[in-house]
Amino acid sequence: MGGLFKDILGSNETLFKNDVALEFDYQPKLIPYREKEQRVVAGCIKPLFQEKNGRNVFIFGQPGVGKTAACRHIIKEIEDETDDIVPIYINCWQRNTTYKIILEICELMDFKFVQNKKTEELFKWIKQTLNKKSVVFVFDEVDKLEDLDFLYMILEEIYRKTVVLITNYKEWIVDLDERIKSRLMPELVEFKPYNYEETKGILKQRAEYAFHQNVLSEDAFEFIAKKTFELQDIRMGLHLMKESARTAEDKSSRKITLEHAQKSLSKVEEFNIKKTSELASDEQMILELVKKNSGRKIGDFFKIYQDNGGKLVYKSFQRKIDKLEKNKFIAVEKTAGGEDGNTTIIKANAEKKLTEF
Repeated sequence: MGGLFKDILGSNETLFKNDVALEFDYQPKLIPYREKEQRVVAGCIKPLFQEKNGRNVFIFGQPGVGKTAACRHIIKEIEDETDDIVPIYINCWQRNTTYKIILEICELMDFKFVQNKKTEELFKWIKQTLNKKSVVFVFDEVDKLEDLDFLYMILEEIYRKTVVLITNYKEWIVDLDERIKSRLMPELVEFKPYNYEETKGILKQRAEYAFHQNVLSEDAFEFIAKKTFELQDIRMGLHLMKESARTAEDKSSRKITLEHAQKSLSKVEEFNIKKTSELASDEQMILELVKKNSGRKIGDFFKIYQDNGGKLVYKSFQRKIDKLEKNKFIAVEKTAGGEDGNTTIIKANAEKKLTEF
C-alpha cells in the first residue's frame, strides 16, 4: 500500500505488541529505579541464607511508587534461589484479622485440614512446619488490619524469619503496641515518588513492551510523561498510553501522535474522576455528606451519616470510605499520636480536571 494510504492501519492490524504490559500490576523483569530500596530489603533477608535470624522491614510511600512490585520481585528471586526459605505474601485488604491471616498461611502452605480448628491449633501446625526452615513474611496494606495478634505470635514463636510490612502511611508504625514494636525493631525503607526522568524511564520501558517499534511518536510520549509526573501516578501514564493507542487505532493511524494523546486526556478524565452516577446510592450519599462536612474525623462523620438515615454498620461504612478514596472521590488523611491516638480525617477531593495541570 503506497502513496496516500501508506499510514492507514489495515483492519487486521494493531499498534499493540502486548497490551497487558500497560496494566499496573504487570510484573516487568526488572523493577527500574528501585535497586537501592530492594538492596536494603534483600540485606535484611540475607542472614536467612546462612540459617540465622533475619531483620524486619517497614516499607512506606504513597500509592503507585513500586512498593508491592519490588517486594514481589524479591519473593520471586527467593523462590528461584532456594527451597530452604519459605516466602509468604499476604495482602491485608481482605485478610484483615488474625484468623483470616492464619487460614491464608495454611492455604499457601497447602495445609488442608483447617475445618473446625481454632486459631491456636492452626498456628501450632504453622509453627512446627515453618521452624524447620526460614521464612520471609510480606504483609501488604497493613493499615487495613483489625488486629495484630498474629504478628505478635510470629515475632515470638517463629525462629528464623524476616517480617516485611508495607503501607502508604508512615504514621502507622508510631502507634504500634509496645510489645510488638520492641520485638519488631524494623529497618525503615521509604519509597519516594519518582522524579521526572524516572517517570519517563518507567513509561518508556512499558511502551517498549506494549507497542510495536516506532508506534509512539516522541511528542506524544513527552506529553504523556509530563502529565504523569504532574499527577505523581504511574497508573495514569499507563492508562493514557493505552487510551492514546486506542484513539489512534480508531482513526486507522499507524502512529500515536500528539493529537491522539491530547484526545485521550478527555477520556481519561472519566477514569480519574469516575462519574458519580456510577456510584451506588449509599456511596453517593456518603460523597454528598463529605462535600458538606469536609475535614471531620471518621467517627464523627459516621454519626452524621447515621443521623442522615444511613443504614450501614461501621465496618461496611469504612469499606465504602476506602472504595471512595481508592477511586479518588475523597481524600483520607491518617495521623498518629496526639491526644486522640490515631485519627482518620475525611476530606472532599477538589475535582481538578487533568487539563488544568
